[in-house]
Amino acid sequence: MHRRGFLQGLACGSLAVASGKPSPAVPVGAHCWMFAAKQPGYDPYPVLDQIFQRLAPSGIDGVELMHQALLHDDSVAKVRELSKRYSLPVMGSSWSAPMWDLTARDKTLAEGAVLIERVQAVGGTRLGISVGDARRKKTPQELDAQASCLVAVMRVCSDHGVAPNLHNHVYEVGEGEYDLSNTLSRVPQIGLGPDFGWLYRAKVDPVAFIHKYGQRIIYAHLRNELANGKWPETLSEGVIDYATIGKALHETGFSGALAIELAHEGSFAPTRSFGESVTASRAYVKQVMGY
Repeated sequence: MHRRGFLQGLACGSLAVASGKPSPAVPVGAHCWMFAAKQPGYDPYPVLDQIFQRLAPSGIDGVELMHQALLHDDSVAKVRELSKRYSLPVMGSSWSAPMWDLTARDKTLAEGAVLIERVQAVGGTRLGISVGDARRKKTPQELDAQASCLVAVMRVCSDHGVAPNLHNHVYEVGEGEYDLSNTLSRVPQIGLGPDFGWLYRAKVDPVAFIHKYGQRIIYAHLRNELANGKWPETLSEGVIDYATIGKALHETGFSGALAIELAHEGSFAPTRSFGESVTASRAYVKQVMGY
C-alpha cells in the first residue's frame, strides 16, 4: 500500500476519536458475485457450499446473497445449515427486477414477496434493489410504474423486518443521475446502497455522492478499478481513493453496513482464491477506511 493511503487510513480510523464521538459499529461483509459470475444465469445456488466455506475464514461479518440463490425450493434450509456450520451470518440479498415494466409487475411482485420472506427466514435484514435497465432513458410513465412497484416492495420489506436500499450500476446514475433522481423524487423515503466502483465508472465522484445523500446511505458496495478501466483482483488494487471515501462516510455519520464485491473481467485468470482475495480486501477496509 502507498504511504499516503496508509496515513489517510490512520487518519480516517481516528476521526471519531478526534471528534469525541464513538465510531458506529459498521459490519463489513462480502457479496457473492465472484462465485456466481461463471454460473449459468449467474445463479450462486450450485456453489453455496463453496461460498460459505471460502468466505468464513476471511474476517468478514456476513455474506450478501443474490436473489437467484433464494428462489430454489430448498434454499432456506440449505442456507440456514451452511450459515450455522460456518458461523457466517447472512446480511441479506441483492435483487434485480424490471420494475419499470408494467407488463412484468405481477411477476416482479410475486418474486419479490417470496424473496423477502426467505431473506428474513435466513436471518437477513437487507435487500439491495436494482430497478432494471431499459437500455435507454425511461419515460415518465415507466418511471411512475417503477416507483409504484418499488413502494409495493417496500411494504413487504417492512412487514418482514428487511431494509430495502437502491443499488446502482452505471445506468441509474448516468446522464446526471437521471434514473436515480427520478426515482427519489417519486419515492423519497427509500434508502440508498451505492456501489462506489460503479459510481466511479459512471464518472460520479463517490465522495461528492456521499456528502450529497448523507444519511440516506444505509449500505454500500466496495469495488475498485484499475487505471486501464478494468477490475482488479482485490479491493486494495486500483485508483479509487477509499481512504477519502472512508473519511467521508465517517464525516456523514454512516451507520449502515458495507459489502466487498469483487468482480473480475471474463478473461482474467485469478492468482489466488476468491477467499484469499476477500481476506486481503477485508484487511484493506479496516486499515484504510477505519471499518
